[in-house]
Amino acid sequence: LTILKEAVDRIEKIRGITIDIEKIPLDDEKTYELFCKGQTMSIFQFSSDGMRKWLKELKPSNLEDLIAMASLYRPGPMAFIPDYIQRKHDPSKIKYLDPRMEAILKNTYGIIVYQEDVMRMATDLAGYTRGESDKFRKAVGKKIPEEMAKQKGHFIEGCIENGMASKAAHELWDMIETFAAYGFNKSHSAVYALLAYRTAYLKANYAPEYMTAVMTCESDNLDTITEVIHEARGMGFTILPPDINESFSDFTVVVEDGEVTNKIRFGLNSIKNFGNEIGKAIIAERKSSGPYQSLSDFLQRVLHRNLNKKSLEALICSGALDRFGERSVLLGNIDEMLRFNSELRKEIEAPQESLFAGLDIGAPTGTLVLQSDVPPMDPRKILSWEKELLGLYVSGHPLDEYRDRLLSAKQNIKHLLTTDKPPMETVIAGMIIDVREIFTKKKNDKMAFIKIQDLSETMEVVVFPKSYDDMRQFLKVDNLVIIQGKVTDREGQRSMIADKMKNLE
Repeated sequence: LTILKEAVDRIEKIRGITIDIEKIPLDDEKTYELFCKGQTMSIFQFSSDGMRKWLKELKPSNLEDLIAMASLYRPGPMAFIPDYIQRKHDPSKIKYLDPRMEAILKNTYGIIVYQEDVMRMATDLAGYTRGESDKFRKAVGKKIPEEMAKQKGHFIEGCIENGMASKAAHELWDMIETFAAYGFNKSHSAVYALLAYRTAYLKANYAPEYMTAVMTCESDNLDTITEVIHEARGMGFTILPPDINESFSDFTVVVEDGEVTNKIRFGLNSIKNFGNEIGKAIIAERKSSGPYQSLSDFLQRVLHRNLNKKSLEALICSGALDRFGERSVLLGNIDEMLRFNSELRKEIEAPQESLFAGLDIGAPTGTLVLQSDVPPMDPRKILSWEKELLGLYVSGHPLDEYRDRLLSAKQNIKHLLTTDKPPMETVIAGMIIDVREIFTKKKNDKMAFIKIQDLSETMEVVVFPKSYDDMRQFLKVDNLVIIQGKVTDREGQRSMIADKMKNLE
């Protein structure tokens, strides 16, 4: 809900378009196309790898499909997703034990999905009252043995008395027992699906504003923000480091000549070791007097007491001052920059008495001359600064030197996650972005779950105890590794079991 509000506010502010999220069309082609392509990362309830895989097979075309998927994608009911998909695409597979069931199950292609389905069959087919049908729902859902035994006879007899064949009545009971134990409340699924649709609508139609809203709302969660930025790049967005002339407090869509671009800037609040107050001062001064024209102009106008060595280093190393020079040159001149700014601040705060005392003659002016004979910075050092200050790499990636080989390889991670039948044994290469080590319950042996990212996608890799000791030296965040192993597919989630690992270099 926060993301929706943030996105709607941004759309109005940037484009001047007011959107009533309660009244958006529920048949928008772009929105359903997004679902059909499985491009639902950052979409409420629909962002997991397994869900995205099923969506691409289902190709949802209406809200009912989304409601059903929100209900079916859980342990138990997940087993019926393939049947649901087959029936949607091939109506000849839809069968009803009794013609009256069509009115109840038409929207789910003849499959019992919701608790409401069970209640309606109890009333419409077995002659239950509304009150009795609710007790029936609870008994079946909780699988209470004594109550189930009572309900079975009552339900089957009721169906037969109301014109259903005995065999069909018994088959229907078996279906209800199987499905209804996992049955979801449809009203609950409907609300989830509606919220999912609304977030998808904004992503499909106003992607820059939606993605920056997600980034801003998730900025405290480094794992999530890394995934969202990775997805944004896949959507064609250029992610840029903060900039004192374009960044606001939060993630920002860059607007050029009144047009929304596909560029997204980090906000000044994203920089670690950089206080909110100095960030607000930089933005306020820019709003009141225009963009900063030079480094001297910036240092003359931002005379805030919190513009100190720590905050200035953070601005330089994160890339926020790139428009005024190389990071190595700026960093090599930081003491001179601070002296220049400090002297100006002192003159403003305590002007010397003179013939012109009392007159408003404005801030002192001057030009700062930088010493340029500073050795260039190692690109890896620049990337390490970005990782430290912004939480992730922005201007490049440690894998860039392997880019051509990684992207041309048939077994890149995206291919393994999206192909219908991935190879059982394969090799992948990339950077470790997360390591979680645990002890097994049975023997208390150590094993690990890691996340590895190449330039296409991210995948989980499992290191079992038998391989752990051989691989532990490589299991560090930011390590570049190559892994040989087996691909597994468990309840729609693909991962790899590592057999061998070594440094990519």
